[in-house]
Amino acid sequence: MPSLLVRTKAGLGRAVKPIGEAVVGAMTVGLLRTTRYFDPDKTADVLGRITRLIGPLLREQRIGRANLTAAFPEKSPQEIEEILAGVWDNLGRMGAEFAHLDHIWDYEEEHREGKRIELSQRTYELFHQLRLDGKPALIFAGHLANWEIPALAAVAHGLDAAILYRKPNIASADRIIQEIRQVKMGTLIPAGRDAPLRLAEALKRGQHVAMLVDQYLGSGVEVTFFGRKTRANPTLARLLRQVDCPVHGVRIIRLPGYRFRAELSEEVKPVRDESGRIDVQGTMQAVTSVIEGWIREHPEQWLWLHRRWR
Repeated sequence: MPSLLVRTKAGLGRAVKPIGEAVVGAMTVGLLRTTRYFDPDKTADVLGRITRLIGPLLREQRIGRANLTAAFPEKSPQEIEEILAGVWDNLGRMGAEFAHLDHIWDYEEEHREGKRIELSQRTYELFHQLRLDGKPALIFAGHLANWEIPALAAVAHGLDAAILYRKPNIASADRIIQEIRQVKMGTLIPAGRDAPLRLAEALKRGQHVAMLVDQYLGSGVEVTFFGRKTRANPTLARLLRQVDCPVHGVRIIRLPGYRFRAELSEEVKPVRDESGRIDVQGTMQAVTSVIEGWIREHPEQWLWLHRRWR
């Protein structure tokens, strides 16, 4: 009888799951389509307030608090809670902004005043160096501020880019997200078994390959992040072994007044072994250290809500 109950429960679970996913997918599609009819800034304010209220009720709040306490042992409990409130606010604002991705990037070199996006002169120079040097490049980013924005910059200013992304588990949500992303983004390559091959082929064609590199991967290489051991996805460094090319980091900083600053780092030199071959672990440590430096500057803008250390 117990085994029958277990099998029955499992069968019900399998039957109910598609229904639950369909509901969540329909809600996602409806929310994104509806949000496009409203002012993006006012909607960002509203969703930011909502996530500030709802976030502390979720299990991710405990994960975020534990992460922040471990990363910043010198900060008081009140400071930790203030950072967490900023994390939830940023997440809500990003949800509103995602529905308006095709309107966010408005940078113009000739007309910088009053724009939503700002770039430093050095970032402008580095970007056009990448665009015009005739070489492929690897570009990494982290889950900071609105991490969808860098891909908009590539297309807006003629940088041929292939972007690695993770598909949502729910098909209907994936379709609407794809629709929004494809409006002004480059070649989108879904994470999967054939992704490394497709990314390597993109580099060999001279494209600029971009990816997020700041989440835990159980099969990854060991790195130190905020003084603690964790594991990083080695894909970037392994691609470097196949196609030797420049590596740069890109980040978005959320500014007051619904504005953003986009920054492109100087070239991040890969670590090599005595034979000159790319050291995968050492290179991913160099990349991880850049990400850590960015997060320390604006901790409230990073996604502390996933288990980075395990």
